[in-house]
Amino acid sequence: MATTPKPLDEMFHDMLKDVYYAEKQILKALPKMAKKTDSDKLCAAFNEHLKETEGQVERLEQVFEIFGEKAKGETCPAIEGIIKEGEEGIKDSDDPDVRDAAMIADAQAVEHYEITRYGTLVAWAKQLGKNDAAKLLQETLDQEYNADRLLSKLAEGQLNKEAA
Repeated sequence: MATTPKPLDEMFHDMLKDVYYAEKQILKALPKMAKKTDSDKLCAAFNEHLKETEGQVERLEQVFEIFGEKAKGETCPAIEGIIKEGEEGIKDSDDPDVRDAAMIADAQAVEHYEITRYGTLVAWAKQLGKNDAAKLLQETLDQEYNADRLLSKLAEGQLNKEAA
């Protein structure tokens, strides 16, 4: 039996709920990661991104309002899996330098997930004629790209060399 495909606005709202849930989970994970770092630079990066993520949650709430909805998350198995994998990586390493390298890799997995989702949401918001929502989502997308670049810079710098 064939199912009727969802219209774009429904897919947008489903993804918006997933991302909202994901950001709330990231708010819980970042302080834990910051506490486990050995590198002051990595700790600062996690703490800075925590502040950004708080703003990202606020922007998502504004996007929900633009669409006339109350902000609500929906369990996102993808982010749960990425975070769980990251927690396992932290537990698996007694070497603080290796643990930092693993946390960078795990944080980048989160960033890449967010980049794909926010990129799609920006495009769909534009298609739905919600340019004000697209602008808010684009601001977050830009922050996610910047966070990913910073993590790459940290990894390519001293942190991965110390882990090696």
